Amino acid sequence: MSTGTVRVRTSATPARVYQALTTADDLRVWLAEHAHVDLEGGEFEYWGRYTPEGERHRQKLLGFDDRSVRYSWSLYGTEYVVELAVEQRDGETLIAATQSPYPKWGLGEDRDEVLQTFWPLVLGNLVEHVEGRPVLGFCDFTTPEQRFEFDIAATPAAIIDALTDPDVFARWFGARMEIEPHVGGRWSMGSLADEPNPAKVVALDEENLALEFPGGMVTSWELKGSEGRTRLTFVQSGFDPASPPRGPWMGWLSGFADLRRMLELPDWRPMWHSYDIPGLPDGVLVLE
Repeated sequence: MSTGTVRVRTSATPARVYQALTTADDLRVWLAEHAHVDLEGGEFEYWGRYTPEGERHRQKLLGFDDRSVRYSWSLYGTEYVVELAVEQRDGETLIAATQSPYPKWGLGEDRDEVLQTFWPLVLGNLVEHVEGRPVLGFCDFTTPEQRFEFDIAATPAAIIDALTDPDVFARWFGARMEIEPHVGGRWSMGSLADEPNPAKVVALDEENLALEFPGGMVTSWELKGSEGRTRLTFVQSGFDPASPPRGPWMGWLSGFADLRRMLELPDWRPMWHSYDIPGLPDGVLVLE
């Protein structure tokens, strides 16, 4: 049975992280719309519109100690085992989400992609929360609309650079990208040489970037700056509303937390520490 682990780093103490992993009030900030926790009573649940198949009673507590909580999660007809843990390694505090089974990288099914991107998104929220910053936000599984707005204390020019410079992009997103930075140019996650069907740049100026993917889906960033701050509006459109691509959507959102941190924190270091994911090819991720 395959197992996958996503790890992020934080400056928060292990005690603060453990509290956030095991307290309902904290879970309702970084993980889910609703949560209920009674570890001694054998209860650990979360549900609501920010959770895949978000009905209640899908989780069952399997165990806990002073560094982790372990539970089963019934999702998409499969019983998953999840462990959320705080670790200390080489002087750093790490937060790890481990899930078994874990879908093999690159399968392309939306349910698999949801399972691959859900944890990076909520772990990004968790890092912000335990460090006293506002969380980025969530994917709403009750609507096909994919529109997200947030503020960054940076100029539009700095954000466009972070979106289009492959070296900068790799640092905050944690994965490689290649772009021909002009309208009509090609864009690919990974290498253009290895991508037979790249996206096309359909808008690029001081306040806009838009990509059109094969099949007609368009991903766009609109930037409105004022007095050193920017409102970023991120939209995906052109997909079948009966089957919204929530996996890729959460993949983008998971990166935006570190984009904001990179541009706002003077001592920033990427939150992404390591991915142990079955089938992940070498060179795709850029982690420190």
